[in-house]
Amino acid sequence: MQTNFTPAQLADPHVAESEKILRKCVHCGFCTATCPTYVTLGNELDSPRGRIYLIKDMLENGRPADAEVVTHIDRCLSCLACVTTCPSGVDYMHLVDHARAHIEKTYKRPFMDRLVRAILAAVLPYPDRFRLALKLSWVGRPFAGLLQRAPALKPFAAMLALTPRRLPPASVFVAPANHPPIGEKRGRVAILSGCAQPVLDPAINEATIRLLTRLGVEVVVPEGESCCGSLVHHMGREEQALGSARANVDVWTREIEKGGLDAIIITASGCGTTIKDYGHMLRLDPAYAEKAARVSSLAKDITEYLTSLELPAQMPKGIIVAYHSACSMQHGQRITTAPKQLLKAAGFNVRDPAEGHLCCGSAGTYNIMQSDISDALKARKVRNIEAMKPDVIATGNIGCMMQIATGTAVPIVHTVQLLDWAHGGDVPEKLKDLPLV
Repeated sequence: MQTNFTPAQLADPHVAESEKILRKCVHCGFCTATCPTYVTLGNELDSPRGRIYLIKDMLENGRPADAEVVTHIDRCLSCLACVTTCPSGVDYMHLVDHARAHIEKTYKRPFMDRLVRAILAAVLPYPDRFRLALKLSWVGRPFAGLLQRAPALKPFAAMLALTPRRLPPASVFVAPANHPPIGEKRGRVAILSGCAQPVLDPAINEATIRLLTRLGVEVVVPEGESCCGSLVHHMGREEQALGSARANVDVWTREIEKGGLDAIIITASGCGTTIKDYGHMLRLDPAYAEKAARVSSLAKDITEYLTSLELPAQMPKGIIVAYHSACSMQHGQRITTAPKQLLKAAGFNVRDPAEGHLCCGSAGTYNIMQSDISDALKARKVRNIEAMKPDVIATGNIGCMMQIATGTAVPIVHTVQLLDWAHGGDVPEKLKDLPLV
């Protein structure tokens, strides 16, 4: 793609990076075949190629974002299926990140939109606030139908629809601690507690810590860790996202210097994609660039790390597992085979649903902010999963778990919970009623 940025514009490192990305696009349109919003809506401007044109026009002319640009960029899930498909290597992820930051700085959204986004940014990254908000939301659930009828209030209706009926109690595994290995020590890792996951499903990290310590790995839950910054990063709130990144880099750097780390274990693939990008996000910060790059190099999805350990093969269990590969796992981190190989070796009958490359519609806060498109994608995903007639669904991202669970009665658990069970742990709570268990 030909570009016409001025030397003054290219003096801005963010613009210079975007210009290089734009020049790689050859208009081939391969991305349209795998883009969930284009497949759903059929609008060229809701495809990666269409958004690239909008971003180029906005940045090249040095103008503020307008309503049309915002509409189509907001509809992007950041699923990154286009990045996997693109034969030219267009770095769409960093291009759309720049566009969102530009929108946040130059466009004044309608009041209700600003309010919803401010609430999400002030609540979701903070576990205590999030837990309180979920408890208070039960009061508003009877009014969800009324909220659904008012377009400006639909995000609140979507929030209520996603609220779980029951919250698990807070886990002791969230507290800062060193969990010593059982038997001979084979490694030392830190684990990300996260923000939404320990509130919605603390059993995921509990299973991870149990499994790793049984395998001889010391697991550290560091003090001072915060949200990874992913949620606000995808809302264009760059300073808030970078603040979270710096805080976590400091925490993990202390652990590296204290006792060394073989890896930083992530059990939510959306967080993993962002943490692996800390080196890029903080590349222009001389105080953090090197430390952030080191942290990014150590970040590992739990399944990615488990492939480096020796896990004994298990006898077949006769349980059919539909594996949903989260977008942030398959497109963001390019981890496609490890989770399925681990599950198969653990004795599960693993099946791949059709259209596995398409997003389930969760995408951070997308199922709140763009609920209509999200619901259409969820319905499509659930149809494909249920066609497998699985006993259980496994995935590696809490957002996908919550999204898909609202559309099917098939139990859904994190991949590591099945692996923990197969290798000596307890049966996951959600599976105790399965006839095969």
